[in-house]
Order: sequence, then structure tokens, then C-alpha cells
Amino acid sequence: MTRSFLIETRNEGDVRILALKGFLDAHTAPRFEAAIEEELRGGRSRLVMDCSGLDYISSAGLGVFMTFVDEARGAGGDIKLASIQPKVYQIFDVLGFPALFDIQPTVEEAVARFGSAAGEG
Repeated sequence: MTRSFLIETRNEGDVRILALKGFLDAHTAPRFEAAIEEELRGGRSRLVMDCSGLDYISSAGLGVFMTFVDEARGAGGDIKLASIQPKVYQIFDVLGFPALFDIQPTVEEAVARFGSAAGEG
């Protein structure tokens, strides 16, 4: 059974927001990986993952975050997480993601964490 996974992108100043919806698992992780690669190759390293529509994440999905966070930070940006549903947050929390990632309650707060440059442009 295939569960749906969608990624919708938009800009908030110079921050790129990726809204994740559905199930991020071993079957859908390659699509998520390709989306982040495309952003980084396009010079967009200030990324916010809007997780409000993310219903499930597996270890494969979590691995994608881990794969790219150092690259984003090395390019002067970051991968910030926002609006994580409680059941999904539990998974992030158990694996120690709050110590590794900047996790904010809302997308707006995550964007603001990039500093004043995020509001320009």
C-alpha cells in the first residue's frame, strides 16, 4: 500500500519553506532527498521544513534530514523544523533531534530564527 507524500515549496524572503504532507518513509524518502538536493544545488541553504502536514516519519525520512543538515550549515544556512505534530515530534525527540536541529512551534518563528535578512527581499 502506497501512502501519499507531497512537498510544496514557497519563499519567505530569502528562506525557502518546504511544506511536508503525508507519510515520509522508505518509499517516499528518495523524493524528499531529491527536493532538498535541488534546493541546495540552487543556492538555497536557508530551509524551513513545515511539518504541520507530516503524519508519519520513519528512520529513512529522519536520515534525509541528517544527510543534508551539515551541507546546509556549511553553505551558511540551516535546516529548521517547524509545526511538528505531537505524534511525529515524539519520534524526533526519542532520537535526539531537538539537540541537533532548531525546532520551532510555527513556520514564522523558524523563519525569524534566520535573522533580519529573512524579512528582506
